[in-house]
Amino acid sequence: MRRNLYSQESFDEINVTPLLDLAWTLLVVFIIAVTASVQGIKVNLPKASDVPSLAKPKTKAITIDDKGQLYLDAYPVSMGELETSLRAHKAVDPNFPVVIKGDAKIYYQNVMDVLDLMQKLEISQLGLVTQKLVK
Repeated sequence: MRRNLYSQESFDEINVTPLLDLAWTLLVVFIIAVTASVQGIKVNLPKASDVPSLAKPKTKAITIDDKGQLYLDAYPVSMGELETSLRAHKAVDPNFPVVIKGDAKIYYQNVMDVLDLMQKLEISQLGLVTQKLVK
């Protein structure tokens, strides 16, 4: 039995190739349109200076290592030297921030002594540094 080209038989398959071609073409057009619109107006941007900054960082870091030794920034200090140095910094800038980094093995009292000193000197911008948890 021969098949007639003009017969009215139904097909069980749908040819989706033209639809996929259309979808990919629209995707490319939208990507190009969005990236072109995001770029904005062209302006002549200023160049950054490559000269290193001479300004010293304002934040002071107090570190307590695992042996209980105090450090102000990277310099070892005693509690009295720490108080004297922080008083001098407070006289220059009353609102300078301080961060405290304590080793996990030290006694909590060592951190409390430093916090009491901060309260005594009325240093209100204070932060405690912790390690970020990895999940």
